[in-house]
Amino acid sequence: MIDTHELSRRAGSQREVSFTAKAPQDLGIDVIGVPEGDPIQFDLRLEAVVEGVLVSGSASGRLVGECARCLVDVEDEFLADVQELYVYPESEFEPDEASRMEGDLIDLEPALRDQVVLALPFQPLCTDDCPGLCPECGVRLVEEPGHQHEDNVDSRWSALQGLLPQDERP
Repeated sequence: MIDTHELSRRAGSQREVSFTAKAPQDLGIDVIGVPEGDPIQFDLRLEAVVEGVLVSGSASGRLVGECARCLVDVEDEFLADVQELYVYPESEFEPDEASRMEGDLIDLEPALRDQVVLALPFQPLCTDDCPGLCPECGVRLVEEPGHQHEDNVDSRWSALQGLLPQDERP
């Protein structure tokens, strides 16, 4: 919550704030997110406008998850832009048109959650060229680049091998 009491309701007045807050629970998606309680750095500008307070700036912090291909732990950082209008409690705006202030307080969590989740990679990777896991045995292919298995033909398909000429059989 940000207290806007020091910011007058006179349109055009503004103030810049920088602070660190703890990450809320479940800030992320299944494979990557911000650990609960991790510090998030906010650098914001609060600007009084006719309808309320316009909050703009950035939030940054640490991301933790796992590679979508090889399941190894991944750590990264995020930088999310925040821009949200918070209308005064007595405003005639509909609830779904803008976020509403609670007295002089602004709750940044919903806007932060929206922006951070949008900034997350859908499939995080440990490296851009991660080869993933062997589909047969699960070994990490980056650790064993020449990893191969003998061509075992599924017994259910063995009858079809007689249809190919001898020199074309695998």
